[in-house]
Amino acid sequence: MKPVTIEKPFPSTVEEWEAVIAEAPESVDDPECPYDPNDPRAVDAFWDHAIVSHSYAELREKLAERRTRGPQKAPLKVPTTIRFDADVLVALKATGKGWQTRVNQVMREWVERR
Repeated sequence: MKPVTIEKPFPSTVEEWEAVIAEAPESVDDPECPYDPNDPRAVDAFWDHAIVSHSYAELREKLAERRTRGPQKAPLKVPTTIRFDADVLVALKATGKGWQTRVNQVMREWVERR
């Protein structure tokens, strides 16, 4: 959205606010808006996940809560380091995206057979 320059002072009384609301357009056409500003449900849905805070510390705390992982559908993978011969690694990577998942599946099958 483009910045708007406001030349009038900010309303401070109920009457001034009512006048501002009365002057507001019926609908808004803003192609850069991430939601339809003319649809109250779209506006509510967009702002449902907004974080309201009264201090920087409170904002950081709320953002940290949002960043935590929820329950996983599958067990978490454990990062590790493994050494392959160069030609083996080239061949694995040549199979395309998801090669590590395929290696994991082959290793799982091998472990289950033992």
